[in-house]
This record gives sequence, C-alpha cells and structure tokens, in this order.
Amino acid sequence: MIHITRRERFSSAHRLFVPEWSMEDNDDFFGACNNPNWHGHNYELFVTIKGEVNQQTGVLINLKDLSKILNEKVISKVDHKNLNTEVSFLKDCVTSAEMIAIRIWNEIEEPIRDLGAELYKVKLIETENNYVEYYG
Repeated sequence: MIHITRRERFSSAHRLFVPEWSMEDNDDFFGACNNPNWHGHNYELFVTIKGEVNQQTGVLINLKDLSKILNEKVISKVDHKNLNTEVSFLKDCVTSAEMIAIRIWNEIEEPIRDLGAELYKVKLIETENNYVEYYG
C-alpha cells in the first residue's frame, strides 16, 4: 500500500453564519468571520490517495489524472469565488473549513475510485495556524 498526496491552492471569500440565528448570536459564535461583507483565505488543499502500485507502470495512478479531477471538481469551482453564493456543492452549509473539507471529499471520492485508487485524506489549510483533516 502506498500513499500519494497532491497539493492545490485556491483563494476564496466566505462568511461563517447560521441563517436561523440572530446577528448577535452569529457574532458571538463566529466573531469576525461573520462579517456580512465577507472575508477571504488563501487555502492549501492536500488530497491523499492510497492503493497498490501497478507493477507494469510503476505508479499507483497517473498524477495528471488526479490533477485533472481536482481542477475540474474543486479548484475551477472555488478559486476566486464566494463560497457561500457561487459554489453549488457548498450552498446549503456553513462554509467552515470542516464543511469545505467534507464537501470536497464528497466531490472527488468517486472519480478517484474510478481511477483505481482510494481517497485517504483531505487536508485543508485555512490559515497558517488552522487546518482540518478529513478521513471520510
């Protein structure tokens, strides 16, 4: 079993808030991240896959294919976008780092499986001090 990790980067704006809560409750819970005028991050996304190395090719999968999946399913949809209003796979959730990682997993798990690999981990770095890791 081998693990391979691919890094991608994207920049996005978002706002953390629960629509059913008052502005005061959202401010108390989310602080500055509840700014109605949005705020942004330069995210780093690390996607780790696992599987067996093909003895004929010497690789788990062609990394061009992994890059294509990540760009088509995620990066092209989130880069320089408002995560709350412009990204269909995030529209019905609080756009926390946790939820973004989970939703990215949901977008890429099947296409990665179709390549003959298994999605192992999605790591999303939101700031230099905060990141999440999701293992499905």
